Amino acid sequence: MPQPGTSEARSGLSVLDAVVILVGIVVGVGIFRTPSLVASQVDSEAAFLGVWLIGGLITLVGALCYAELSAAHPQSGGEYHFLSRAYGRPVAMLFGWARSAVIQTGAIAAVAFVLGDYAAAALPLGPYGSAVYAALAVVMLTAVNIAGTFQSKTLQLAVTTLEIGAILAIIGLGLLAAPEATAPSPVSAPAMGSLGLALVFVLLTYGGWNEASYLTGEVRDAPRNIARVFLIGTALLVGLYLLVNIALLVVLGLEGLRRSDAVAADMMRVVAGEAGAGIVTAAVVVAAVSTLNATIFTGARSAAALARDVTWLARMGEWNQARHTPTRGLLLQGAVALALVGFGAATQDGFRAMVDYGAPVFWGFMLLTGLALFVLRWREPERVLPFRVPFYPLTPILFCLACAYMLHSSIAYTGLGALVGLAAVAAGAPLLLFRRREVPPLPASSP
Repeated sequence: MPQPGTSEARSGLSVLDAVVILVGIVVGVGIFRTPSLVASQVDSEAAFLGVWLIGGLITLVGALCYAELSAAHPQSGGEYHFLSRAYGRPVAMLFGWARSAVIQTGAIAAVAFVLGDYAAAALPLGPYGSAVYAALAVVMLTAVNIAGTFQSKTLQLAVTTLEIGAILAIIGLGLLAAPEATAPSPVSAPAMGSLGLALVFVLLTYGGWNEASYLTGEVRDAPRNIARVFLIGTALLVGLYLLVNIALLVVLGLEGLRRSDAVAADMMRVVAGEAGAGIVTAAVVVAAVSTLNATIFTGARSAAALARDVTWLARMGEWNQARHTPTRGLLLQGAVALALVGFGAATQDGFRAMVDYGAPVFWGFMLLTGLALFVLRWREPERVLPFRVPFYPLTPILFCLACAYMLHSSIAYTGLGALVGLAAVAAGAPLLLFRRREVPPLPASSP
């Protein structure tokens, strides 16, 4: 029987289906790039693994909070719906703008730089080779989406399988590598160590677990099952990432990780030679293409949805009926992503610049979502809560404190990119003056 407040048109996802989708969303190309950035911020191997464990615990605590919100408000709008109910439509619209202008486009540029780093390692194109590959990828995949062609379910499954296979190969070969194959260098103190910045990179890699909140309109018996999706999915992710980093540490050592821009390829080069490095590089590039295409696809649709709520952006939300794509939204998104690639190319590390750009905005809205749990409990005391976050209010307080710390760290320890990202969000504030008054309110979930 359909749950109150949800659409009857649902695909009937099981818990297993939703967990697979969640893991597929999160396990992206970040794990092939961020370990070296984390290693550069810590002074020991124990601290390196410890920060990945801390990040995993923060993710689990956040998953508990999102599980309560999602079970109590089973809407497919996810965070947009939570923020709208807690603070009103203007805050939700600002989140929509931030997702379109900063979070999503920053993610597109970041994934493009991961692809560029690995492609440049295999086929160098000079000092700006990574940025060149990144820009070409954005242009080509935006063009593919405009043409109305995107990955089929079979292709997506094949690419995801390839990506998971590369990760399992790293774990297996790393943990089983013969001692003589590993030659870690003596560990030196990091030039600029910061636990906060290390956590920014770690939690970026865990990022995407919150996307499960957008599945609540499609999971069977969502009020009961969505908590299982969050908990099982995040537990699997924490275990997988810890094993990957142990394997990388066994083979490359902390110093080797710091020096690497393509950790998977460098690790496989040690244990399996150039052939192994080439295979993993190809797998990472294909996985990056998959992630990039999916991010471009969903990002343009978020932008189109926002455009329909803003009077003078209405034309950006128009769809090409023949190709079934938001062509103008794709073009605008591609232009912003290319500008960010250019910005990243002017820095020493394009991927890190994109992390700087999006992290403060991401953590700011994550903090608002955590606080929304308190607001909605106070505002709607009569609401039935199918799942209650354990140890309330301690658990959501810990999550909000973690978000506040990450917001502080992503501003205090990052560079110009953070200020640019915050300025981009501020630039969207005037859009609220032009919001459509005739937009109906979000449907209320029954208690």
